[in-house]
Amino acid sequence: MPCPSATMVVWASAWLHGAAASDDVLDALQVWAEAHEVRTAEDELASRLDLPGPEDSPAGPALLLAALRKAGAARGELVLPVAGDVRGLDGSTEFSRAALHRGEAVVLADAGLGLVPRQPDPAAEGILRWTVFELDDLPPAEHLPIGEAEHGMASAMREAASTLTDLDIAKRRPGVRNEIAETVSSRPNPSWPEDVPQRPLRILQRASEVEAILWAATDDAPGGALSASATRARTDALRPLFDSVRAARRSAIAEMVRVLADRAEQH
Repeated sequence: MPCPSATMVVWASAWLHGAAASDDVLDALQVWAEAHEVRTAEDELASRLDLPGPEDSPAGPALLLAALRKAGAARGELVLPVAGDVRGLDGSTEFSRAALHRGEAVVLADAGLGLVPRQPDPAAEGILRWTVFELDDLPPAEHLPIGEAEHGMASAMREAASTLTDLDIAKRRPGVRNEIAETVSSRPNPSWPEDVPQRPLRILQRASEVEAILWAATDDAPGGALSASATRARTDALRPLFDSVRAARRSAIAEMVRVLADRAEQH
């Protein structure tokens, strides 16, 4: 699904390149929570960035933007780690563990910083806290061209549909199309800078639709549960499609950041 880290990557990168005002960034984050808080993971990093430490009262996101600029950040990268695929993370670190637990994070490689959002307390609705981590050595950044990502998602969807049909576990149930549409429409609809091209926006929309189909395909109706072997076969068939959705999202966000940075540098 769309995530706060994607919003932060695009809007913070736009702001760092002078393509958006700080108020635009703060407004864009509002779709995820009414209030955003910021703390660092370590006191030493807090001192260097002029941000609250782990035991201090949190600051607002405006101070985070100032800290990113002070640290020399230029553009962010979205990472969407899952067990078995931790590309973009920095090994067995506190940041990597937090990012993997959340399933998303922002990497600002040029500043050596990572950001992970989380709800600080299950009872604290409307609050999202960003923890700032200092990164260890990162692996070389992977670049997946947006066209290749789009093609990969389409190919994975065809292969998954064919495999599920061959396994005779492609199921139908009344109202599933409405379920998928409701799933897509119920998710937050983040805004993007005006200069963002349409292609990555279409890919993000398609990724959301495909993901909704995936969750519907793995949600067994009452009385319709599959055998253990059929469930494993279905999981194996759908895993590449889940992976391709994440790859398409990362590529679409990276393309947004690239276009915004290039246009800013031309002016």
